[in-house]
Amino acid sequence: MRKLLLIATLLVTTLFSAQNAKQIIDKNIEITGGLINWKLLNSILLQGKVILGVSEEYPLKIYQQRPNLTKTVITVGKKENVVEGYDGKNGYSMNYVVNKLQIQKDYVAESFDTDFIDFENKGFSAQVLGKEKVGERECFKVELIKNVNRTVYFFDVQNFFLLKEVKKDETLIYSEFKKVNGLIMPFRIEASTPKKEGDYVMILNRIDTNKAFPANTFKF
Repeated sequence: MRKLLLIATLLVTTLFSAQNAKQIIDKNIEITGGLINWKLLNSILLQGKVILGVSEEYPLKIYQQRPNLTKTVITVGKKENVVEGYDGKNGYSMNYVVNKLQIQKDYVAESFDTDFIDFENKGFSAQVLGKEKVGERECFKVELIKNVNRTVYFFDVQNFFLLKEVKKDETLIYSEFKKVNGLIMPFRIEASTPKKEGDYVMILNRIDTNKAFPANTFKF
């Protein structure tokens, strides 16, 4: 009997945690524009600058389009340089040793949508890990799990904005939120890695949504 009660308690706890996690995620989606509007987002162009290290600063453009097309361009001097992307078949990035774009055999294309949109249909489970501060803001700490993949999201308890995302090899901090065509998006993203390699700060000054890109935009 005690074992049955323990199993029942664990089941109830698991269901309660999953329900709360879904409620938090659903609230974020609702507050930032609504599920329908996020699903109607088919392309995005981010423009601003990226800061590398202490003082390296470059103009930046990032093109993204459903289902997973992407291209990142930085301007050095007055010349635009493609540094990485995915054309629907191959991932590619700049090899600075030979100063040439090359196909990356181990490139993993990322979905256009964040994983927590329709997370259950994508095979993820979610659980609340408690609360934790990001800077001075208290956040709900929600973990998304699929096989060995785990990502922890930090949602502000007051407005449900996503302030932080922790992956296996990268931590992202989001701030300076603004509304763009009905969707609330961060205009500042800080990225760091465990080894402090490839850390950057992205500061955006413009975001365009649902632009019709030329057919060759993602080709290289």
